[in-house]
This record gives sequence, structure tokens and C-alpha cells, in this order.
Amino acid sequence: MPSPPTCTARQRISANLKRLRRERGLSQEQMAELADFHRTYISQLERCVTNISVDGLERIANGLGVDIVELLQPLGVDE
Repeated sequence: MPSPPTCTARQRISANLKRLRRERGLSQEQMAELADFHRTYISQLERCVTNISVDGLERIANGLGVDIVELLQPLGVDE
């Protein structure tokens, strides 16, 4: 039986979103504009307060210029 994941998908998305956003020098407000979301929603995602749909993930990935799978990468995995 496989061992349980060390973190949830929500935690992965949160950490990867924050990391990718910061690597690009984007504020939460700038990220929100790129993905057509409100700044507070980006903040909630980064704090693991709310869920996001697949469509929302796609909008964020497009705004960051990455493939959607980058937002789901295990923490600590850099390519």
C-alpha cells in the first residue's frame, strides 16, 4: 500500500503558485490581473484558504507562462 502524500494538492498549488509568482517578480495584484482574478483570491490560494477549479488553475498557469502541471509539482522539485 502506498504511503500517504506528505502534503495535499492544495498545499502544493499554494506553494508552487507563490514560488512561481515571486520568481517572476509579480505582486499578488499583478498575478491576479494576468489570470483575471481578484487579488484577494490569489492571496486565499496562497494561504490554502480556498479551493480552485481546473479552469482556474489553467488561467493561473497561463498567466505565469507555465504548464498546469508546474502548479502540482511535489514541493522541493525544481527543473
